[in-house]
Amino acid sequence: MNPFVSICIPSYNRPQEIIRLLESINPNCQNDIEIVISEDNSQKRQQIVNAIQEYQKCSNFKIYLHLNDKNLGYDANVRRLVDLARGEYIIFMGDDDVFYTENLPKFIAFLKKHNDLGYVLKTHTFIHKNGNREDYKYYPTDKFFPAGAEGYQELFRKSGLISGFCIKREFVLPIQTDRFDGCLIYQLYLLAELALNHPSAYCSIPLVIQDDNLRGTPLFGSSETEKALYVPGEITVESSLRFIDGHFKITSFIDEKYNLKSTVELKKNFSKYSFPIISFQRGRGRTIFRYYCKQLEERIQINQTFYYYIYYYALLLFGKNFCDQSIVEIKKILGRTPNL
Repeated sequence: MNPFVSICIPSYNRPQEIIRLLESINPNCQNDIEIVISEDNSQKRQQIVNAIQEYQKCSNFKIYLHLNDKNLGYDANVRRLVDLARGEYIIFMGDDDVFYTENLPKFIAFLKKHNDLGYVLKTHTFIHKNGNREDYKYYPTDKFFPAGAEGYQELFRKSGLISGFCIKREFVLPIQTDRFDGCLIYQLYLLAELALNHPSAYCSIPLVIQDDNLRGTPLFGSSETEKALYVPGEITVESSLRFIDGHFKITSFIDEKYNLKSTVELKKNFSKYSFPIISFQRGRGRTIFRYYCKQLEERIQINQTFYYYIYYYALLLFGKNFCDQSIVEIKKILGRTPNL
């Protein structure tokens, strides 16, 4: 009998982190869950294998470890996990994030109650290096979206984080493609297709924790498809621009396929919430930050609302730490992410 949920983990060079993730999976869910790990031919492969084998000795979960013959890169490895999974639903997890252990059974119960959904947006928490907790709670309560363009455009910007990204597997299998390999956001293509063609929802139960003190260094750029696009261990100006532009490669494809004009509207939406986008490069000094923002404006046209300029000048004058703290406080006062 197939499991209800496949927890799918693209693994690369993080043996300690992946064990921390596995230990956060609630053991009370073992009858509903399989764990599928696709190790992408990293330098620490043997350490990862050894760590998982040790974990299996004291765990009752069904764990399937797949070892890729060559490094596929992020997007292709996510696609590989879809093929390997057997669950009705897939929950992806980055190998350096963790679950809210106590909430995972509640999230699975939500899926069982609403098993017609193609995609479910989760609630998550980001812990900054100074210990501040920032909650990404997009709506006051659970929210449901019928299939169509409105749900797709509402959910697209909110769905970039792979950890906790939840989809119904049978709906995804017919639409797999390598068209977006190298964009690092293959999941957003899946979200677009699913939200357009099936009901979707937002689940208000907090599911995932990202801790910036415990997260690994970004390692994109190690595969053949990524090595000319990204630098492992470094977020360059060009890689940031390429990453943002990848979002709109996906929306442009969706527009052409479904005769929509979503790219125009989504660029406006991204502009309203562009603080994370433009803050990518603030830590590298004002000169690089100004250059990066100029490229964002000229190449991607992200400066379509006055919010962009508020973020730009606040970051320029006060720096990222002060601005991060201000946003955390605003969210605490409102109890959720602001609706701009």
